[in-house]
Amino acid sequence: MKKTDLIQRLTDNSNLAKSEAKLAVDLILERITQSIVSGEGVEIRGFGGFIKKHRKARQGINPKTSERTQVGEKYVPFFKPGKSLKEMVNKG
Repeated sequence: MKKTDLIQRLTDNSNLAKSEAKLAVDLILERITQSIVSGEGVEIRGFGGFIKKHRKARQGINPKTSERTQVGEKYVPFFKPGKSLKEMVNKG
């Protein structure tokens, strides 16, 4: 599902105009992004949590050339699914 699909489904299942649904989705995604960047994280009960994880510097290998290279430390966004989401996915 793409962002435009999400906006369309929100429009179809509510009394919101398409522009209002787009604004709502944009605001939610912006706030989630800001919370992850600040280190605060986001937890949505039953769905999962978004956090910022630290990755240590490491030795990497270019798969095409087998050349070794140093990969610096960095932060990456991380999603941890909630228990009920995991159960729903496994039901198939």
